Formats: sequence, structure tokens, C-alpha cells
Amino acid sequence: MSEAELHILMDETAIRRALTRIAHEIVERNKGIEDCIIVGIKTRGVYLANRIAARISDIEGIEVPAYELDITKYRDDRDELSADLSLEAAEQPGETELAAINVKNKKVILIDDVLYTGRTIRAAMDAIMDQGRPQSIQLAVLVDRGHRELPIRPDFIGKNVPTSRHEVIQVQLSEIDMVDQVTIFD
Repeated sequence: MSEAELHILMDETAIRRALTRIAHEIVERNKGIEDCIIVGIKTRGVYLANRIAARISDIEGIEVPAYELDITKYRDDRDELSADLSLEAAEQPGETELAAINVKNKKVILIDDVLYTGRTIRAAMDAIMDQGRPQSIQLAVLVDRGHRELPIRPDFIGKNVPTSRHEVIQVQLSEIDMVDQVTIFD
């Protein structure tokens, strides 16, 4: 891909600001963080969930639990569904133990990097519902690019980016990609 085809939509500063805004909106909508849990969809959603949980902790002075969700077994676009459901505590700095959680009567804030067709979110909601009945499920995404195939709408959005179907949005996070940026290319 040439440099002319690649456009940076969000740099490190823009991502930080978007996540801070989302954290404030989550606190405001839920009138605090009582009974809230943050659940990040593997892979990049987990890192975003950890960042949002840290910002909420800074805002409220109380830690909000952050977990990771592997939805592989719930996807409708896989031929083989061999992976087991895994809803585990997201790794925090210095914390390596992963523990299962109970979502019953919790306000689940589901976090993902890019919302496109909605199928990943549908799979995540199925996975969460298999763990129990939450009070509510709210959705936060860093980028909403449109083209929904299912009636799913995010509650919290970092950036709306109208795209064509042939364009690709790529989120890179420093935890795994050594850089924070969102790019679009053909």
C-alpha cells in the first residue's frame, strides 16, 4: 500500500481524547459506576477497555472491573467453532490471574475498536447472555464506520467515519502495535 492510499484518522492524542470523553459519558449516563463492569472484545477491545477503566477510575476515584471476552465460539462467520467461551478478568499491570465473572444484574459496558456490520457485537451479546442476565448492555466503540447488517447502534462513539465497503479501517494500539493510531486505506 502506498502512502497516498493511507490516511491517518486519529493519532495518539485524538485516541486519548476520545477514550477520555467516552469514560466521562459512561459515568454520566450511568450516574456513576455502581454495578458497572467493562468488557473488552478480544483483541484490541481489551486494551481499550483497560484504558477506559483506568480513566473512569481517575474520574470517580473507584476502580471499575475490566474483563476480556473471547467471542470466537459465537461468531457466525467461522466454519469451525472450536474455541471455548472465555469471559475473564482483563490483565491489569502486575496482575496475571484471570477469573470468571458473573454478569447478573450488572451494567455491562461492551468495548470494541471498530463497529462495522454488527456481527461481532451480536456474538459478544450472545456470549454475555450465556453468562447470565445483565441489567443492561451498553456499547462503546472507538470507530463507527457504518454498513450495519444487524440493528446495532453504539451508545458511546469515539469517532464516526463514513466509509465505503472497499475501504479498511485499522486500529493500532501501543500495547501490541507499538503505536496509537487509526488509519483508513483502500
